[in-house]
Amino acid sequence: MNEKQIANARYSDTGYSYTLSLISGKYKPVILYCLMEYEPVRFNEMQRYIGHVADKTLSQQLKELERDGLIHRQMYPEIPPKVEYTLTPRGHSLMNVLDQLCTWGNENRIADNQRE
Repeated sequence: MNEKQIANARYSDTGYSYTLSLISGKYKPVILYCLMEYEPVRFNEMQRYIGHVADKTLSQQLKELERDGLIHRQMYPEIPPKVEYTLTPRGHSLMNVLDQLCTWGNENRIADNQRE
């Protein structure tokens, strides 16, 4: 790439930047991975799966993923209230990307373990 090209380029205009803006967050990738593997998932199940995460933090991350159209929140009129989370079609379309991250991680984790 020459200097003129990079001078006019903006990271924020890339698809990479857009994708990261949707999935970046302390727990968003973990939430998406959990839903990819186990959907539907209830709030308490998600909290146990992730580990040490505050209710407020998990709730905020879930709301952002729902706002961005990646997950669906289904509330059932029961006492106590039952809420389940699933991936939307848009969220499912992101799973190939996350699956590739998982594949890369598994391959490199094995390679790193062999070096030790």
